[in-house]
Amino acid sequence: MLLEDESRLIGKRKIMAMNIAKLSRRGFLAGGGAVAVTGAAALFMQRGGSVMAGSAARGPVDMRLRASPETVPLLGVSQGGVDVWAYNGQVAAPEIRIRQGERLRVTLDNVLPQETTIHWHGVRVPNAMDGVPHLTQDPVRPGQSFTYDFVPQDAGTFWYHPHHRSFEQVARGLYAPLIVEEREPVMVDRDITWMLDDWRMGADGQINEDFGNPSDAFMSGRVGNTMTINGRPPQPFVVRSGERIRLRLINAANARIFALDFSNLNPRIIALDGQPVAPHEVDGALRIAPGMRIDLILDPEGAPGSRVSIDDSFYEGLEFPLTDVVYSDTPLRADPLTTPIALPPNPIPEPQEETSTRHEVVFGGGMMGSSASGKMDWTVNGVAASGHNLEPVLTLPRGKSVILTLRNETAWWHPIHLHGHSFRVLSRNGKPTRYREWQDTVLTAPHEIVEVAFMADNPGDWMFHCHILEHQAAGMMATIRVT
Repeated sequence: MLLEDESRLIGKRKIMAMNIAKLSRRGFLAGGGAVAVTGAAALFMQRGGSVMAGSAARGPVDMRLRASPETVPLLGVSQGGVDVWAYNGQVAAPEIRIRQGERLRVTLDNVLPQETTIHWHGVRVPNAMDGVPHLTQDPVRPGQSFTYDFVPQDAGTFWYHPHHRSFEQVARGLYAPLIVEEREPVMVDRDITWMLDDWRMGADGQINEDFGNPSDAFMSGRVGNTMTINGRPPQPFVVRSGERIRLRLINAANARIFALDFSNLNPRIIALDGQPVAPHEVDGALRIAPGMRIDLILDPEGAPGSRVSIDDSFYEGLEFPLTDVVYSDTPLRADPLTTPIALPPNPIPEPQEETSTRHEVVFGGGMMGSSASGKMDWTVNGVAASGHNLEPVLTLPRGKSVILTLRNETAWWHPIHLHGHSFRVLSRNGKPTRYREWQDTVLTAPHEIVEVAFMADNPGDWMFHCHILEHQAAGMMATIRVT
């Protein structure tokens, strides 16, 4: 656990405007590091910590990612090494941090024994940069390289991972955060990213290689038995009473859905899937499914030396404590900050519901279900996908608004992810949503009907699939074409 007792100054508009004395640090829960960037300088760390750009940097930001087999202390230093696949020798890293509007160029060097790609999850990239093999690019073969080049339009919490055999490659450790900082971020003392994951470990202390087995594929997916945060076992998270923390949660698990109880920490949600939402308190446990991201504001007010637990309760009978929050002996300030926490909106075109075309998308199949083939294949509108090169399930004219009615006609949960766009979640089972949140990955409960709306403004063929990666591989994947 990295104990960071210093106060951080992030988002001070006056200081940013003067371009002096900006200190931007981020802490990792376990095994992480801190990186400081001052003035216009950009510091790039290729094999340790984050890749960050300073407030006055104008880019482009250039870096290389090496995807390769590695051995890392995934279970803790005392437990020996675990064989993984990783970017630049790290699991859940390197974190890339840039400013909104900066150009990012990333060259992927493939040193794996398989083809691979990088998908920039949640980022509204040009179609050729989306990282879907055989659809938006040729897969990157072992020994080859490919350069991704784009300007993120939106600030927010995103992540990157392969889209080739993702049910295996993500499960082996290939993923990391992409943080696009707002031009005028909210004032916090610490800005922290937690990548949540679970791993299926064998008795030998290595990753179980039963990737894509039928039991996982047609039921709940590859749910693991070992939890990590930022690629390390959860350690107590040390806070100071009176400090303000921006906590960015990313669910990188293949299939595990988390329902986190923050006890009396009273987190407030300020963004979902990278997109700002009206700040509000969590109603019950905080549910975050694979592929989803949630940004929280924490204003801890506990007594020095006290401790609270963050618990997961999604799977009945399998509840467990994720980690403890421990108050240091020295408060940061007597009273919590009262500065605004609402994030500025991103430049997403607003769908026009009254002129929208409407389409229904039905998700079927799986165990306790059926598909048109009579097998347990997962289906989208009755079709089980096989590979990435698919005929589109929908063809949408560019610049037109669309409303999709998503019908989960299965006995299982499905986080449905759309590439290249964000959508407003309008209703669930006919009941309007309170915050009309923007998302790119929406969790649908068994037999639930969810209505979403978006402007089809990004041309190309876009994947639309369940982000339980075994479900995607077993057929719950389609293409939406924007012409």
